[in-house]
Order: sequence, then structure tokens, then C-alpha cells
Amino acid sequence: MSRLKLTEIFYSLQGEADTAGIPTTFVRLTGCPLRCQYCDTAYAFHGGEWWELPAILARVREHGAHHVCVTGGEPLAQKNCVELLQQLCADGYRVSLETSGAMALADVDARVVLVVDVKTPGSGEEPRNRYEELARLTRKDLVKFVICSRADYEWSVAKLRELALDSRCSVLFSPSHEELPARELADWVLQDRLPVRFQIQLHKYLWGNARGK
Repeated sequence: MSRLKLTEIFYSLQGEADTAGIPTTFVRLTGCPLRCQYCDTAYAFHGGEWWELPAILARVREHGAHHVCVTGGEPLAQKNCVELLQQLCADGYRVSLETSGAMALADVDARVVLVVDVKTPGSGEEPRNRYEELARLTRKDLVKFVICSRADYEWSVAKLRELALDSRCSVLFSPSHEELPARELADWVLQDRLPVRFQIQLHKYLWGNARGK
């Protein structure tokens, strides 16, 4: 029977992407091959507990939310994540996957909403990006840039234009919470009339970095 290592399953408001503010069940898998310098979930790098797939699905049902977000860590670092996503879709949930730009996406169920975090230079992990995987994204999907500085912003704008990302999917520009003032990034987006969605991490404004929120 398929098993996955989980850090936590919890119910909260989605803080990001196209469903920000909607009550959501979060399934946070353990482990990540990246080490972004601004990571706010480093507690998910190690530890966790092994869960069998039916137990995960049962716990998700208990929370009663239509929206389910599979996150990490890096969820796709566990091969059985693909089966979890398939089962959640088959059970009728609106499923999103928060993943880095460093992972292969070919095996992810087509019903899943992909939220792909393209790593900027400021993250320290930009060389890990697999830009060829972005060609798999469709209009239902989103690509996110977490921006740490003006240099990161200019790099992100260049990637947006080079890859014509806004013609493929929704594009999110988000300030690194403790490094770049949100208003500063908002002003840049407006000044340059970018075809992106500015976002902040709603959950951090409500609960800070509290675990399970």
C-alpha cells in the first residue's frame, strides 16, 4: 500500500494564488531537495510521520473542505505524491499543488492546478529551475516569482517576457515577506504595467509564521 511521509494536515484559509481567502485543507509532505534562503517551512525538511494513502484521504474528508492544497517541503520529491494527487482528484476535490520550478511535472494529473515557484537569484536556488517544464502549464495553472530585491524584480520581468508566461498561465509576483516591502513591489508592477497578479501571503498577515496556519 502506498505511503507518504507527512509533516501535517490542517485546515486554514488559502493565503496565496487564485484561491486566496478560501477555506482549504492543506496536506504538507516532508522533505525538500532545495534550500531557499527565505524558506518559511524549514520544519518540513526532516521528521514527519509515515501515513498510508487511505488514512490521508480519510483525514482530508474529516476537514470537509472542497479545496485541497498539497504542499511541502517539495511534494514531488516523494514519488507517491502523484498517486495522492490522482486520488484527491478522483474524490472530487479542487486540488492544487505547490511545487518548485525544479521538478518534473509530466506525471501530475491534468486536473491538478499547478502553482510553480520559479526560483529567483535571490532565493539562492535559481540554477535548479527546469524552464522546459513550464511549457506544460495551461490557463488553469499559475507560476509564482518570490521577489527579494530590485535585482530579483528585473530578473523576473525578463523571464516573464522571454518565456511569454502570461500567454500560457497566470503569473504571480510576490514580495519575500521580510526582505522587500509589499508596497514597493506593488508600485513597480504598476509603473511597468505588468500583466501579472501582485500577491501577498495572506496567512502571514493574519497569523505570522504560525505552524498549521
